[in-house]
Amino acid sequence: MKKISRNLTMLFDYYEMTMANGYFKNGMKDTIAYFDVFYRSNPDNGGYAISAGLEQVIEYINDLHFDEDDIAYLAAKGCFEADFLEYLRTFKFTGDIWAVPEGTVVFPGEPLMTVRAPTMEAQFIETYLLMMLNHESMIATKAARITRAAKGRPVSEFGSRRAQGADAAILGARAAYIGGVSSTACAIADQVYGVPASGTMAHSWVQMFDTEYEAFYTYCKMYPNNATLLVDTYNVLESGVPNAIRAFKETGVTKCAVRIDSGDITYLSCKIRKMLDAAGLTDCKIVASNSLDEYIIRGLLQQGAQVDAFGVGERLITSKSNPVFGGVYKLCAVEDETGNIKPKIKLSENVGKITTPHFKKVYRLFGRDTGKAEADLICVYDEVVDDTKPLEIFDPENTWKTKVLDNFVAKELLVPIFKNGVQVYKCPTLDEVRAHCLASLDSIWEEVKRFDNPHNYYVDLSRKLWDLKYGLIKTQRHSTKGKK
Repeated sequence: MKKISRNLTMLFDYYEMTMANGYFKNGMKDTIAYFDVFYRSNPDNGGYAISAGLEQVIEYINDLHFDEDDIAYLAAKGCFEADFLEYLRTFKFTGDIWAVPEGTVVFPGEPLMTVRAPTMEAQFIETYLLMMLNHESMIATKAARITRAAKGRPVSEFGSRRAQGADAAILGARAAYIGGVSSTACAIADQVYGVPASGTMAHSWVQMFDTEYEAFYTYCKMYPNNATLLVDTYNVLESGVPNAIRAFKETGVTKCAVRIDSGDITYLSCKIRKMLDAAGLTDCKIVASNSLDEYIIRGLLQQGAQVDAFGVGERLITSKSNPVFGGVYKLCAVEDETGNIKPKIKLSENVGKITTPHFKKVYRLFGRDTGKAEADLICVYDEVVDDTKPLEIFDPENTWKTKVLDNFVAKELLVPIFKNGVQVYKCPTLDEVRAHCLASLDSIWEEVKRFDNPHNYYVDLSRKLWDLKYGLIKTQRHSTKGKK
């Protein structure tokens, strides 16, 4: 089989290409369409999510092109027009994109990204955009929950070997760092993205030596400034910890830690702490791993576990408890020949799948006195929120539930990323994204961030947008009534 170089432009669902061919053939290739990326429910029944993956989307958009091998493959399928294939030779993205910056706390139903472009271009990029935003947002959200449970204790991402492939491991480590982890075991994530790499030893290191003590002593001599010894290969309390203490003392290592990867972590950590303190190693840290997640970490600390840092693997890198983020990409408007924007809506018997039409913007409303986010307001693109005047917001489903904000600051969430196919957004450094994530989380009330029964954050529609949406629902229902 001929080896084909990997061009991510070809990472599309096949129907996107057949639709593009259809648009081209039917004279619709230049029709301007608007698509929103949004998600419908928070992972793990939580109160929020973290947006991530934008930088990878930008890289993808900037590199959109079809190679000759790609054209030949499509031609061999026998269903694409010759002039369409010729058009693909010079294909590039020419539209506009707005997005929420990476690391921003986001909520169901609001656009995380809006694409305005010729229909063929906008439709074609759907798969890759969703893949990146869904995956990284999922991992960043899980990481934020896990680091929150750790209450300031460092968390290292340990999951590469359980990730679903190389990209999942590397970008998962990147997303986890955005969400708050302090380091990763994935070396290439450090090399490529600057996520600090960290690691200790495996049980095999201990098993390779004649004695556990010899393994520990050798490791301490090799790494005197960062010796973390895995003490549960044989017996934690009778062998592992005593040998670790002896190795630390005989090598003079003071910056040190022990790690437990099995057993009753609460019980063992408390016993280990007493043994280390009695030996004068009061600065020696205790690290815990072994299939941890936010609930287990919270439980350990509630039980009084003496753990100073955590290593979290499979349940973070796969977001095991909620492995699908659920972001979708939906048409919300088109432009007619004169440039007028015509809103579009998708109806469904499942009320949660009815889309919000039109080209939109999203405001986050912060209390002036608290700095906390009070609500998000989704508006039509040409609306402006005047935060010098009181504003009444209402629940889009239960409209009788209202609230008046009279001391707030309104901030738009979506920022320009591409204009006429040209990148206009400067990507921040990964550390800047991480800092933004921590600040965004800090602006959210504690009640929204709790794991169990979180407070429902307000995401409301402006009166103009609400009237437009429900007017379209009535119109569409009336126009299709009785039709088959």
